[in-house]
Amino acid sequence: MYSESTTFEIRMKQIDKLIIKSFIGPFILTTCVVVFIFLMRFIMLYFDEFVGKDLGIDVFAKVFFYFSLITVPISLPLSILLASLMCFGNLGEYSELTALKSSGIPIWRTLAPALIIAVFVSIFSFWYNNSINPWANLKGYSLLWDVKNTKVTLNIKEGIFYNEIPGFSIKVQKKFQDGKTIKGVSVYDHTKMNGNTSVTLADSGRMYTIHNSSYLIFELFNGTNYIDFKENTGGQQNETQFVRNNFKSNKFVFSLESFGIKRTDENQFKYHEYMKNIFELNRQIDSMNIEIKKSADMQVQSLKSQYNYHFKKEIAPKIDSAETKNNENTPKNKKIIPGDWAEAKFKIFDKTGAGYRTDEILETALTQAKSVQSQFDSNKTILEAKKRDTYKADVEKWHKYTMAVACLVMFLIGSSLGSIIKKGGFGMPVLLSITFFIIMYVLMQLGDKYAKEGIVYVLFGVWMPDVILFLIGIYLLYKATNDARLFDSDVYDVYIDKIKQRIKKKKMQPIAVNIEEINQPQKTED
Repeated sequence: MYSESTTFEIRMKQIDKLIIKSFIGPFILTTCVVVFIFLMRFIMLYFDEFVGKDLGIDVFAKVFFYFSLITVPISLPLSILLASLMCFGNLGEYSELTALKSSGIPIWRTLAPALIIAVFVSIFSFWYNNSINPWANLKGYSLLWDVKNTKVTLNIKEGIFYNEIPGFSIKVQKKFQDGKTIKGVSVYDHTKMNGNTSVTLADSGRMYTIHNSSYLIFELFNGTNYIDFKENTGGQQNETQFVRNNFKSNKFVFSLESFGIKRTDENQFKYHEYMKNIFELNRQIDSMNIEIKKSADMQVQSLKSQYNYHFKKEIAPKIDSAETKNNENTPKNKKIIPGDWAEAKFKIFDKTGAGYRTDEILETALTQAKSVQSQFDSNKTILEAKKRDTYKADVEKWHKYTMAVACLVMFLIGSSLGSIIKKGGFGMPVLLSITFFIIMYVLMQLGDKYAKEGIVYVLFGVWMPDVILFLIGIYLLYKATNDARLFDSDVYDVYIDKIKQRIKKKKMQPIAVNIEEINQPQKTED
C-alpha cells in the first residue's frame, strides 16, 4: 500500500507528463508554422530580386535555409505564447484546470512543468542568438547581396534594344516559337566606346547558348556589316574610312559570364552588428568609445588653437614675461590685466599710426568666430555619427538577452490567458497571440529607434517591451489565480446594466421644489 504522500507524488508526476505533452506538441507545431510565415514574409519582401534570374535550386535552398535560421529568434517568443495559450486553454476548456484547483493544487504548481520547458527554450534562445544567428546573418545577407547584383536571365524581346550584354546593343524584329530562330537582327558594337561606328544588320539568324550557357551564339544570315574607321591625330579628326561587308553567314560570340551569380568575400560584411556575438560587440563598443574620446580631445585642442585668448588670467603674464622684463618703464608691482593684454595683441594701427581701428578688430573676431562655429558643427556631426554607431552595437548586444527573456514573458502571458479564457484550438489563442506579439514588436521598434538615436538610454529602450509585458503577465497571473472572468461577456453585461440603471435613476429623480416660494405673492414695484 502506498502512503498518501507517495500517491500524491505519483499523481503529480502523471499530471506533469500530461501538461508537458500538451505543451510540447503545440510548441513544435507553432514554431514551424511561425518560421514558415516569417519566411514567406521574407520571400514577398524580396520577390522581385529572385524573379527572372537563373539562380539554380541550390542557391534558392541556401537562401531559404539561412533566412529560416534568421527568423528563429523572433519566432520563439510568438510560438511560446501561442503554445501556452493552446495548452492551458485546452486544459481549461475540458475542466481539467478546474479539477486541479478543486484538488488544492495552486495555479503556479500547474504551470511549473511548462515553465521548466520555457526556461530551457529561453536558454537555448540566448545561445542561439549569440552563436548561430550571427553566422546565419553573415551567410544569408551576403548571399542575398550577390543575388541582388545578379543580372536577369538573357531575355531578348521583339522590337526592343537589349543592352544587358556589356559592349553590345541588340535588337530583334521577330522571334519564332522555337526560341532560336530570329528575323530582322541589328547588332551595335560599342566595345571601343566610339559611338555607332560598327553596325551589323542581318535578314535572319539563330541564337543559342553553348558550354552550359556560358556563351551566346548569334549565327546571322544574309546581312551587312558597316564599319566607320575614325582616326584621331593630335586631337583632330583627319579622315574617315567607311567599310561595308556583305555576308551570307556570320557568327557573333557573346560571353555570358556577367549573368552568373558571383560570390562576394564574406569578410566585407563582418563589420555589421548583426554578424557579431556579444564578445565581438563588447570589443567594438570599447574601441569606438576610445575612438570617440580621442576624437573629442583632438577636436578640443583644435578649437583651442583657433582662439587668441582663452579667458585665463595666467596666460597673459606667461606670454608677455619677456616683453615686460625688457621694458624699463613698466613698474615691478604692476599686474597685467588680461583685457589689456588682449587689447594690445589685437591692436591694428591705421595708416596714420595714430591708433587702432575697432571695426577691423570686430571683423577679425567675427570671421574667427564663424570659422570656429563651422568647425565645431562639423566635429559635432562626426561625433554624433560615431555615437549612433556605438548605440547600434549596444542595442544589438542587449537584444541577445531581451529576446531570451521575451520567451519567459510570453509564457507568463500565454499560460495566464489560457487559464482565463479556457479556449483551445487556433481561434481565440491565435487572435490573442497576434495581438500581444504586435504590442511587443511595436514597443521593440520604438525602443530601438529611440535608443539608436540617443533619445533614451539604451537599457531603457531595449528592456522596455519586456518590462511592460512582464507587468501585464503578472496582472493576468493574479487574475488567473483568483479565477477572474475577464473574457466572459456576461460579466461586462452586469456592469453595463448597473450603469444603465444609475442613468435611469438620475432621470427619474424628482426635482425638489420649495412650496413656500411658489405661494408667496410677487412684489410689484409702484
